Amino acid sequence: MKVSVLGCGRWGSCIAWYLDKTGHEVLSCGLPDAPEFIALRDTRKNDYLEFPESIEVSCDLEYAVSRAEVIVISISAQHLREYMADISKYSLEGKIIVLCMKGVEEATGCRLSEVVGAFVDEEKTPIAVWVGPGHPQDFTKGIPNCMVIDSKNEEVKNLLCNKFSSSLIRMYIGDDFIGSEIGAAAKNVIGIVAGMLDGMQYQSLKGALMARGTREIARLIEAMGGNPFSAYGLCHLGDYEATLFSKWSQNRMYGESFVLGKTYGKLAEGVMTTKALKKLAEKYNVEMPIVSVLYDTLFEGKPFEKSMEELFGRSVKTEFY
Repeated sequence: MKVSVLGCGRWGSCIAWYLDKTGHEVLSCGLPDAPEFIALRDTRKNDYLEFPESIEVSCDLEYAVSRAEVIVISISAQHLREYMADISKYSLEGKIIVLCMKGVEEATGCRLSEVVGAFVDEEKTPIAVWVGPGHPQDFTKGIPNCMVIDSKNEEVKNLLCNKFSSSLIRMYIGDDFIGSEIGAAAKNVIGIVAGMLDGMQYQSLKGALMARGTREIARLIEAMGGNPFSAYGLCHLGDYEATLFSKWSQNRMYGESFVLGKTYGKLAEGVMTTKALKKLAEKYNVEMPIVSVLYDTLFEGKPFEKSMEELFGRSVKTEFY
Protein backbone atom coordinates (compact mmCIF):
# COMPACT_ATOMS: atom_id res chain seq x y z
CA MET A 1 0.00 0.00 0.00
CA LYS A 2 1.08 3.60 -0.53
CA VAL A 3 1.37 5.03 2.98
CA SER A 4 2.25 8.57 4.02
CA VAL A 5 3.27 8.96 7.65
CA LEU A 6 2.74 12.52 8.84
CA GLY A 7 5.00 13.31 11.77
CA CYS A 8 8.72 12.60 12.12
CA GLY A 9 9.00 12.21 15.87
CA ARG A 10 9.76 9.07 17.85
CA TRP A 11 6.59 7.21 16.90
CA GLY A 12 6.15 8.69 13.44
CA SER A 13 9.63 7.66 12.36
CA CYS A 14 9.19 4.20 13.90
CA ILE A 15 5.89 3.63 12.09
CA ALA A 16 7.45 4.71 8.79
CA TRP A 17 10.40 2.36 9.41
CA TYR A 18 8.08 -0.50 10.35
CA LEU A 19 5.68 -0.12 7.41
CA ASP A 20 8.61 0.01 4.99
CA LYS A 21 9.98 -3.12 6.61
CA THR A 22 6.66 -4.88 6.01
CA GLY A 23 6.72 -4.06 2.30
CA HIS A 24 4.70 -0.88 1.88
CA GLU A 25 5.60 2.21 -0.18
CA VAL A 26 6.29 4.73 2.57
CA LEU A 27 6.76 8.47 2.63
CA SER A 28 7.77 10.20 5.87
CA CYS A 29 6.52 13.79 6.00
CA GLY A 30 7.38 16.49 8.53
CA LEU A 31 7.37 20.23 8.99
CA PRO A 32 10.26 21.83 7.09
CA ASP A 33 11.68 23.63 10.13
CA ALA A 34 11.21 20.78 12.63
CA PRO A 35 14.52 19.39 13.96
CA GLU A 36 13.15 15.83 13.73
CA PHE A 37 12.41 16.28 10.02
CA ILE A 38 15.71 17.98 9.27
CA ALA A 39 17.65 15.14 10.90
CA LEU A 40 15.84 12.50 8.83
CA ARG A 41 16.14 14.51 5.63
CA ASP A 42 19.85 15.22 6.03
CA THR A 43 21.15 12.07 7.74
CA ARG A 44 18.25 9.58 7.45
CA LYS A 45 18.85 8.88 11.15
CA ASN A 46 17.53 9.89 14.54
CA ASP A 47 18.11 8.73 18.11
CA TYR A 48 16.05 5.57 17.51
CA LEU A 49 16.63 4.25 14.00
CA GLU A 50 18.00 4.68 10.50
CA PHE A 51 15.82 4.97 7.40
CA PRO A 52 16.62 2.72 4.44
CA GLU A 53 16.77 4.36 1.02
CA SER A 54 13.33 2.95 0.19
CA ILE A 55 11.61 5.48 2.49
CA GLU A 56 10.91 8.79 0.82
CA VAL A 57 11.33 11.88 3.03
CA SER A 58 9.48 15.09 2.21
CA CYS A 59 8.04 18.24 3.76
CA ASP A 60 5.53 18.68 0.91
CA LEU A 61 2.22 18.05 2.67
CA GLU A 62 0.12 18.29 -0.48
CA TYR A 63 2.26 15.66 -2.19
CA ALA A 64 2.24 13.43 0.90
CA VAL A 65 -1.56 13.52 1.04
CA SER A 66 -2.18 13.15 -2.70
CA ARG A 67 0.04 10.06 -3.16
CA ALA A 68 -1.34 8.11 -0.23
CA GLU A 69 -3.89 5.35 0.05
CA VAL A 70 -3.36 5.42 3.81
CA ILE A 71 -2.42 8.51 5.82
CA VAL A 72 -0.91 7.73 9.22
CA ILE A 73 -0.81 10.72 11.58
CA SER A 74 1.60 10.70 14.52
CA ILE A 75 1.93 14.17 16.06
CA SER A 76 1.18 15.83 19.39
CA ALA A 77 -2.47 15.19 20.21
CA GLN A 78 -3.15 18.81 21.18
CA HIS A 79 -2.08 20.04 17.73
CA LEU A 80 -4.24 17.64 15.74
CA ARG A 81 -7.10 20.07 15.07
CA GLU A 82 -4.88 22.76 13.56
CA TYR A 83 -3.01 20.08 11.61
CA MET A 84 -6.26 18.73 10.20
CA ALA A 85 -7.17 22.23 9.10
CA ASP A 86 -4.05 22.16 6.91
CA ILE A 87 -4.53 18.59 5.67
CA SER A 88 -8.18 19.08 4.78
CA LYS A 89 -7.22 21.71 2.21
CA TYR A 90 -6.39 18.75 -0.01
CA SER A 91 -8.71 15.99 -1.17
CA LEU A 92 -8.99 13.20 1.40
CA GLU A 93 -11.80 11.30 -0.29
CA GLY A 94 -11.06 7.61 -0.76
CA LYS A 95 -8.15 7.62 1.68
CA ILE A 96 -7.91 5.98 5.09
CA ILE A 97 -6.71 8.07 8.02
CA VAL A 98 -4.96 6.14 10.79
CA LEU A 99 -4.23 7.88 14.08
CA CYS A 100 -1.09 6.46 15.64
CA MET A 101 -1.21 8.82 18.61
CA LYS A 102 -2.78 8.78 22.04
CA GLY A 103 -4.61 11.58 23.76
CA VAL A 104 -7.83 13.49 24.25
CA GLU A 105 -8.25 17.09 23.11
CA GLU A 106 -7.92 19.16 26.27
CA ALA A 107 -9.97 22.14 25.10
CA THR A 108 -13.04 20.10 24.14
CA GLY A 109 -12.72 16.62 25.68
CA CYS A 110 -13.06 15.19 22.16
CA ARG A 111 -11.52 11.87 21.25
CA LEU A 112 -8.95 12.30 18.49
CA SER A 113 -11.11 10.48 15.94
CA GLU A 114 -13.84 13.03 16.71
CA VAL A 115 -11.40 15.84 15.97
CA VAL A 116 -10.58 14.30 12.58
CA GLY A 117 -14.26 13.58 11.98
CA ALA A 118 -15.00 17.30 12.10
CA PHE A 119 -13.00 17.69 8.88
CA VAL A 120 -13.95 14.63 6.81
CA ASP A 121 -16.95 12.60 5.70
CA GLU A 122 -16.25 9.30 7.40
CA GLU A 123 -18.21 7.40 4.75
CA LYS A 124 -15.69 8.60 2.17
CA THR A 125 -12.64 8.94 4.43
CA PRO A 126 -12.68 6.23 7.11
CA ILE A 127 -10.82 6.83 10.37
CA ALA A 128 -8.92 4.18 12.31
CA VAL A 129 -6.73 4.20 15.42
CA TRP A 130 -3.55 2.21 16.00
CA VAL A 131 -2.84 1.72 19.71
CA GLY A 132 -1.14 -0.65 22.11
CA PRO A 133 2.20 -1.32 23.80
CA GLY A 134 5.72 -1.04 22.48
CA HIS A 135 8.67 1.31 22.15
CA PRO A 136 10.72 2.15 19.04
CA GLN A 137 13.86 1.25 20.99
CA ASP A 138 12.55 -2.33 21.29
CA PHE A 139 11.00 -2.70 17.84
CA THR A 140 14.20 -1.66 16.07
CA LYS A 141 16.04 -4.38 18.00
CA GLY A 142 13.55 -6.95 16.71
CA ILE A 143 11.71 -7.37 20.03
CA PRO A 144 8.07 -8.23 19.15
CA ASN A 145 4.85 -6.96 20.65
CA CYS A 146 1.08 -6.89 20.05
CA MET A 147 -1.01 -3.88 19.07
CA VAL A 148 -4.60 -3.04 18.12
CA ILE A 149 -6.23 -1.37 15.14
CA ASP A 150 -9.79 -0.20 15.63
CA SER A 151 -12.34 1.66 13.54
CA LYS A 152 -16.07 2.10 13.16
CA ASN A 153 -15.55 0.72 9.65
CA GLU A 154 -15.31 -3.09 9.85
CA GLU A 155 -13.84 -3.50 6.37
CA VAL A 156 -11.14 -0.92 7.02
CA LYS A 157 -9.91 -2.32 10.32
CA ASN A 158 -9.82 -5.84 8.91
CA LEU A 159 -7.87 -4.60 5.88
CA LEU A 160 -5.35 -2.67 7.98
CA CYS A 161 -4.81 -5.50 10.45
CA ASN A 162 -4.10 -7.90 7.60
CA LYS A 163 -1.80 -5.50 5.75
CA PHE A 164 0.10 -4.15 8.77
CA SER A 165 0.53 -7.30 10.88
CA SER A 166 3.89 -9.09 10.93
CA SER A 167 6.07 -11.26 13.12
CA LEU A 168 7.34 -8.06 14.78
CA ILE A 169 3.92 -6.55 15.54
CA ARG A 170 0.96 -8.90 15.83
CA MET A 171 -2.12 -6.82 15.08
CA TYR A 172 -5.44 -7.46 16.79
CA ILE A 173 -8.79 -6.21 15.51
CA GLY A 174 -10.41 -3.89 18.02
CA ASP A 175 -14.14 -4.02 18.65
CA ASP A 176 -14.71 -0.92 20.81
CA PHE A 177 -13.70 2.32 19.12
CA ILE A 178 -14.49 4.47 22.16
CA GLY A 179 -12.73 2.14 24.56
CA SER A 180 -9.67 1.79 22.36
CA GLU A 181 -9.18 5.55 22.18
CA ILE A 182 -9.95 6.41 25.79
CA GLY A 183 -8.01 3.46 27.17
CA ALA A 184 -4.94 4.31 25.11
CA ALA A 185 -5.04 7.97 26.07
CA ALA A 186 -5.63 7.29 29.75
CA LYS A 187 -2.71 4.88 30.16
CA ASN A 188 -0.40 7.88 29.78
CA VAL A 189 -2.08 9.54 32.77
CA ILE A 190 -1.58 6.43 34.89
CA GLY A 191 2.00 6.33 33.60
CA ILE A 192 2.74 9.78 35.02
CA VAL A 193 1.48 8.70 38.44
CA ALA A 194 3.65 5.57 38.21
CA GLY A 195 6.66 7.76 37.53
CA MET A 196 5.85 9.89 40.56
CA LEU A 197 5.73 6.75 42.67
CA ASP A 198 9.15 5.80 41.28
CA GLY A 199 10.51 9.21 42.19
CA MET A 200 9.24 8.81 45.75
CA GLN A 201 10.56 5.22 45.99
CA TYR A 202 6.97 4.01 46.45
CA GLN A 203 7.13 1.33 43.75
CA SER A 204 5.22 -1.07 46.00
CA LEU A 205 2.10 1.01 45.37
CA LYS A 206 2.17 0.32 41.62
CA GLY A 207 0.10 -2.83 42.12
CA ALA A 208 -2.70 -0.81 43.70
CA LEU A 209 -2.28 1.85 41.02
CA MET A 210 -2.70 -0.72 38.24
CA ALA A 211 -5.73 -2.38 39.81
CA ARG A 212 -7.51 0.82 40.74
CA GLY A 213 -6.43 2.76 37.68
CA THR A 214 -7.81 0.17 35.29
CA ARG A 215 -11.14 0.11 37.11
CA GLU A 216 -11.30 3.89 37.10
CA ILE A 217 -10.77 4.08 33.36
CA ALA A 218 -13.24 1.23 32.79
CA ARG A 219 -15.94 3.29 34.53
CA LEU A 220 -15.26 6.25 32.25
CA ILE A 221 -15.30 4.12 29.10
CA GLU A 222 -18.63 2.62 30.11
CA ALA A 223 -20.13 6.02 30.90
CA MET A 224 -19.09 7.26 27.45
CA GLY A 225 -20.84 4.33 25.74
CA GLY A 226 -17.92 1.96 25.32
CA ASN A 227 -17.21 -1.50 26.67
CA PRO A 228 -15.62 -1.27 30.15
CA PHE A 229 -13.70 -4.49 29.52
CA SER A 230 -11.64 -2.65 26.90
CA ALA A 231 -9.69 -1.12 29.78
CA TYR A 232 -8.34 -4.61 30.51
CA GLY A 233 -7.09 -5.12 26.94
CA LEU A 234 -4.06 -4.03 24.95
CA CYS A 235 -5.18 -0.42 24.65
CA HIS A 236 -4.83 0.17 28.40
CA LEU A 237 -3.88 -2.53 30.92
CA GLY A 238 -1.93 -4.38 28.22
CA ASP A 239 0.15 -1.22 27.75
CA TYR A 240 1.01 -0.82 31.43
CA GLU A 241 4.40 -2.57 31.26
CA ALA A 242 5.56 -0.23 28.51
CA THR A 243 4.13 2.85 30.21
CA LEU A 244 4.37 2.29 33.97
CA PHE A 245 7.67 0.42 34.16
CA SER A 246 9.81 0.90 31.05
CA LYS A 247 12.81 3.22 31.07
CA TRP A 248 11.65 4.31 27.61
CA SER A 249 8.26 5.60 28.82
CA GLN A 250 8.20 9.37 28.43
CA ASN A 251 5.14 9.73 30.65
CA ARG A 252 6.69 7.68 33.43
CA MET A 253 9.92 9.65 33.13
CA TYR A 254 7.99 12.92 33.23
CA GLY A 255 6.30 11.88 36.50
CA GLU A 256 9.57 10.80 38.09
CA SER A 257 11.31 14.02 37.02
CA PHE A 258 8.39 16.11 38.31
CA VAL A 259 8.56 14.86 41.90
CA LEU A 260 12.36 15.09 41.89
CA GLY A 261 12.16 18.71 40.79
CA LYS A 262 13.90 18.05 37.49
CA THR A 263 12.99 19.39 34.06
CA TYR A 264 11.91 16.79 31.51
CA GLY A 265 12.10 18.20 28.01
CA LYS A 266 10.34 15.51 25.99
CA LEU A 267 6.65 15.25 25.13
CA ALA A 268 4.46 13.60 27.77
CA GLU A 269 0.95 13.38 26.30
CA GLY A 270 -0.50 12.40 29.66
CA VAL A 271 -0.11 15.92 31.05
CA MET A 272 -2.79 17.56 28.92
CA THR A 273 -4.80 14.32 28.79
CA THR A 274 -5.14 14.65 32.58
CA LYS A 275 -6.97 17.94 32.06
CA ALA A 276 -9.17 16.37 29.39
CA LEU A 277 -10.04 13.33 31.54
CA LYS A 278 -10.98 15.56 34.45
CA LYS A 279 -13.43 17.35 32.17
CA LEU A 280 -14.85 14.05 30.95
CA ALA A 281 -15.19 12.77 34.52
CA GLU A 282 -17.24 15.83 35.40
CA LYS A 283 -19.28 15.65 32.20
CA TYR A 284 -20.16 11.97 32.70
CA ASN A 285 -20.32 12.11 36.49
CA VAL A 286 -17.65 9.45 36.97
CA GLU A 287 -15.55 9.27 40.13
CA MET A 288 -11.88 9.33 39.08
CA PRO A 289 -9.74 9.85 42.19
CA ILE A 290 -6.41 9.05 40.52
CA VAL A 291 -7.04 11.54 37.74
CA SER A 292 -8.13 14.13 40.31
CA VAL A 293 -4.99 13.60 42.40
CA LEU A 294 -2.76 14.03 39.37
CA TYR A 295 -4.66 17.10 38.21
CA ASP A 296 -4.26 18.74 41.61
CA THR A 297 -0.54 17.97 41.59
CA LEU A 298 0.17 19.14 38.04
CA PHE A 299 -2.12 22.16 37.83
CA GLU A 300 -3.07 23.23 41.34
CA GLY A 301 0.35 23.03 42.96
CA LYS A 302 -0.65 20.42 45.53
CA PRO A 303 2.32 18.37 46.81
CA PHE A 304 2.16 14.85 45.41
CA GLU A 305 2.99 13.40 48.81
CA LYS A 306 -0.12 15.05 50.27
CA SER A 307 -2.26 13.90 47.36
CA MET A 308 -1.04 10.33 47.76
CA GLU A 309 -1.84 10.36 51.46
CA GLU A 310 -5.39 11.43 50.68
CA LEU A 311 -5.77 8.94 47.83
CA PHE A 312 -4.65 5.91 49.79
CA GLY A 313 -6.15 7.17 53.03
CA ARG A 314 -9.70 7.40 51.67
CA SER A 315 -12.50 5.81 53.65
CA VAL A 316 -12.69 2.02 53.56
CA LYS A 317 -14.38 0.82 50.37
CA THR A 318 -15.18 -2.43 48.68
CA GLU A 319 -12.43 -3.32 46.23
CA PHE A 320 -12.97 -1.92 42.71
CA TYR A 321 -15.73 0.37 43.94
